Amino acid sequence: MAMDLPPRLAAQLAGDEGSTRQKGARLVVDLAEIASAEGFIEVDNAHVSGVSVITGGHGLRRFLSDLSDDKDGRVAITTTLNAAGCDKDRMQEMDIDWPDFLEQQFEIIHAYERLGIESTLSCTPYDRGIELDSGVASWAESNAVCFSNSWTSLITNRESGLSALATALTGFAPKWGLHLTANRVPNILVNISCELNELADWSILGDWIGKQVRPDWDLSWGPMPFLRGMPEEVSFASKKALTAAAANYGCPMLWAEGHSVDPPLDKDADGDWLPPENGWAGELEFTEADLRQRYNELAPRGQVDLVVIGCPQASIEEIRRTAAAVRSYAEVGQKIPKNRLWLFTSGENYQVARDEGSVELLESAGVVILRDTCPEVTPYNRQHYNHLLTNSLKAEHYLTSGLNRIPTSVMSIKNCVAHAFDPRLSAGERPTISAKAQPQHKSAKTYQDGDFTVTGNGLSSQGDFTITGRAMSTDVAITYLGYVNRDTGVIEETGHPLDGQAIEDTILIYPKGSGSTVAPYVLMGLIYTGKGPKAIINRDVCSLTIPACSLLDLPYAHGFGTDPCLAVNSGDLVELSKSGDKVSLRVIERAG
Repeated sequence: MAMDLPPRLAAQLAGDEGSTRQKGARLVVDLAEIASAEGFIEVDNAHVSGVSVITGGHGLRRFLSDLSDDKDGRVAITTTLNAAGCDKDRMQEMDIDWPDFLEQQFEIIHAYERLGIESTLSCTPYDRGIELDSGVASWAESNAVCFSNSWTSLITNRESGLSALATALTGFAPKWGLHLTANRVPNILVNISCELNELADWSILGDWIGKQVRPDWDLSWGPMPFLRGMPEEVSFASKKALTAAAANYGCPMLWAEGHSVDPPLDKDADGDWLPPENGWAGELEFTEADLRQRYNELAPRGQVDLVVIGCPQASIEEIRRTAAAVRSYAEVGQKIPKNRLWLFTSGENYQVARDEGSVELLESAGVVILRDTCPEVTPYNRQHYNHLLTNSLKAEHYLTSGLNRIPTSVMSIKNCVAHAFDPRLSAGERPTISAKAQPQHKSAKTYQDGDFTVTGNGLSSQGDFTITGRAMSTDVAITYLGYVNRDTGVIEETGHPLDGQAIEDTILIYPKGSGSTVAPYVLMGLIYTGKGPKAIINRDVCSLTIPACSLLDLPYAHGFGTDPCLAVNSGDLVELSKSGDKVSLRVIERAG
């Protein structure tokens, strides 16, 4: 596919602005061609993820080391950085049991700084971070993507850490996906028939919506719900809690009747909203029974070791709510024992909270306030912390994944604070991680036999190749961060069709990646250490997979006329070959 490049992007691709920007340009162009983008769009700012040692791992450190060695390689637009894995000033309180963690963390941060990126170390660039509420961004933090698209006029696709970095280096992004008005259309209807009062209520709602999504729903750009029945008043922190949890399942934006811009839908004669042209993929109702059921499922059973608040990093409202709950205990002389409550916030919000007196109140009561980091990217000392309590379903989602594998319970801020002050409220044997198979894991695959050959597309940055190997094939998305072992390459996700299987030396076929925007770094780490696949085939455009393949030259294919996820069995001996712009996939021998 030939594309007209903006003159500066063409110059970057030719190497006129150095090798680092050339790498960024190559990835931007690869993504644009794969997505059949309508050209390129100039971007106002970028936000890059992949900072903590435990998320990016070996792949992140090695890649950044290579990239930042180019002294002329610097970002072309204002770029900020996501949360790190620790607060450098509170290492003793955090009790991190990880050899050389602080040194490795600052190795990563300094590499980003050498690229000209501002080390804001915040996962909430929309909250006293980037001073823009309109324009075009390239953000690689899922909660920030959903918040900005839903509640502001700032437009961004759901980028990976690598695709956002490529845009930061060049100033350009492919014009596709949510950049196009035609794609910003709700596809799920959610009626809310219960009261939502606590911030945790909103978090539960966002996560609940994602859990209802079925694999046969046609959601090209992810679940994008239209919510009806919202209360008249919805605070900033409530909106933040809702979109952050919805982003757990790939939601890039939502509409809330009366609180966001109107959805691009028609109305009937009575003024009621009509479904989109192709109808709703799903119609849901969130009831009081659903809310109570989730609170019951998430309630602490057994001793809570640590309470964490602020995922994403706490807003001023969340800090004030925490301070109000703490005050009732502090006024009668009680203090939180053994640093049992950690409150995570950004450096910007910390300064505001300190100026208004909230920090002094909280710290005098025994709260540990952490800046520049976030609950989900922190390595907890498992000799001391084996059951966490939080008010955030975003935190619960990642803390219970393979990223940390810590049993995590959820309650309101008020109840979280109560448990922090009184450990006896959750006395008993600590829980263990339970299986979390989701409806999204349901597979439609059936065994296929007979000959099969199909033609698709490759990456223009890659030369011709021929790869032969055993296929590992699934029609369920693969979540690299937290659900693929970064050391062994084994998929570790209960209920997933490939659970327990290693991707090493396979021709890996799956629809797309899901989950965290840091996924490409996990894949890169596996490729670096020889635990990755021989080649990857995606059914859908996947900004979480393409960057690693493009930058490390792992053979890649997509855009087949027949869905290879269904047509190829795991264990089939297949040949993947690229000649020019086209890629051919052929089954040599069927499994079994």
